Formats: sequence, C-alpha cells, structure tokens
Amino acid sequence: MTDQHPFEMRQPDQDYFKGVLLTVVGQAFSAADYELAHEPFQWLSGRYRFVKALDDAWHAYIEFQVLVYTDNAYAAGMPSRFRVTLIRSDRAGGKASPHEHYAKRTLSELVVGDFGVAILPSADHWWSFHDTTSLGNALAEAGHLVVGYGMPWLQGDLSPDSVPPALDKD
Repeated sequence: MTDQHPFEMRQPDQDYFKGVLLTVVGQAFSAADYELAHEPFQWLSGRYRFVKALDDAWHAYIEFQVLVYTDNAYAAGMPSRFRVTLIRSDRAGGKASPHEHYAKRTLSELVVGDFGVAILPSADHWWSFHDTTSLGNALAEAGHLVVGYGMPWLQGDLSPDSVPPALDKD
C-alpha cells in the first residue's frame, strides 16, 4: 500500500509530458516571448500554460491540458491526449472578462471552426499519443498551428475576418 495521493502517483507522467512539451515547443515559444507559467499545483492536474504580456495590461495564454491514461481495468490501452486552449484577457490568470477583446478558444476551434482550415479532424480535436514519438509528433503539429494561427490571433494581428475567402476553381 502506498501513502501517495493519486495525483502524486501520476506526477511522473505529468513531468514527462512537461519535459517533452518544453523540448518540442519551448524554444519557439520563448523566441515569441512566451514563458511557461510557474504553476506547480496546475501542473499536478496536467495543465501547462505559456504566458506573454501584451499591451495595456493584457496577457495571452497558450494552455496545454493533458490527460494521461495509465493501463488499468478502466482505461486499458487508451491513448493519452491533450488539447490546446488560447486565452486573451485583461484579468489576472486569464480569467474571463466582460471586455469586448477578451477571447478564449481551443486551438482546433480557431483553426477549423473560425478559419475554416480542415487540417484537423474536427473543431473539437484532442491530440492523442501513446509513446514518445507520437507525443513529439502531436506536440509538433499543435506547435506549428499555435505559431501560425494562435499567436497572431492572440496578439490581434490575425482574425478570420482578415483572411480573404478561398478562390473558386470554376
């Protein structure tokens, strides 16, 4: 019998995700002035947030939420998964704001739903993984979309309204 809390027993899996996350996207995010928020209690639940200060006390957040599945009677063979949420807020910690420029979207909702780019299976997409290679590939795909769509959208430099409609092939 162990005296560890269930969160503590899963912590090595969370730390592993964090290590691979920083290896795959850390340098690109850092170059764009995003830094990993030091939120160890959130890390216990699998949430990792990169933060960037914007103008006029606004902040941009890129949030990775991972669900790590371990082999047991309830989740045997289930792949682990993560999703990415983008938040722009004038409130501490990215809390919801009544301000018209407050925004919160999942990355897949932004890319597939708002921009109409069908690069992901749906606007409600979770990236799944079962080993280091698949985790690295999934983080690389999500990281490319964050840099290409998420960061410019968070900064207000890109919006679905600013993208010209696709040209007809007729």
